[in-house]
Amino acid sequence: MALANQTTGSKPQEAVRAASKAKWQPAPLPIASIVLAALAFAGMMASIWADLIYAPPDAIEGNVQRIFYFHVPSAWVGMLSFCVLAIAGVVYLWKKDERWDWVALAAGEISTVFITITLITGSLWGRPIWGTWWTWDARLTTTLILWFIDIAYLMLRSYMGRTPASARAGAVLGIIGVIDVPIIYESVNWWRTLHPQAVLSIGSSPSMPPQMLLALMISLATFTLLYCFLMIQVYQYQRMQTLAQRLRATVE
Repeated sequence: MALANQTTGSKPQEAVRAASKAKWQPAPLPIASIVLAALAFAGMMASIWADLIYAPPDAIEGNVQRIFYFHVPSAWVGMLSFCVLAIAGVVYLWKKDERWDWVALAAGEISTVFITITLITGSLWGRPIWGTWWTWDARLTTTLILWFIDIAYLMLRSYMGRTPASARAGAVLGIIGVIDVPIIYESVNWWRTLHPQAVLSIGSSPSMPPQMLLALMISLATFTLLYCFLMIQVYQYQRMQTLAQRLRATVE
């Protein structure tokens, strides 16, 4: 009788193990990821050549200005990713589909990384040009605010866990925080700042030589491809984490 009970009791566990094994079989890398990875790698090689060799040094700042080709694309990806976070939050509040929350989480993590790179490269660029690592310039301050919003978003999501309440709170924070993105872009027009004016302004021609412009466009395209690749990978990571937590709860 005891043996029969033991056998019967082990069947659910065996079923869970079988389901777990079937669910967690490693999936092949999607074709989109392979293509994006290859394009991003090729673009990175082209960017290094264009930024460091093809583009001439700046007439005033010299070779220090080459940080610009990594600084601007990092800022572009960081702000783009936060906009994706906000849009995903709006759709999640509307559809209540957790897949959009995974998109928001992925976008939040990537935005934090690239805004951090933006602040670091900006400091490295500013030190020899302005004579200081940091100044409370309007563009720098608003970018730092966005970084704090990114950190607050990640801390909020980590503290509240993977729950519907956490997803709703994160969506609201992202929707409110995205207001800072256009403020960052327009800060050099609204206030007197040390930061250079935008070289690619809407409705006006680029204010830089053709070789520099081409190098910048290659870098922007490369960083955008890299962002798309990272979004797919981090989205899949968020999905797998959610499924792993559910499987753990089922086993326990």
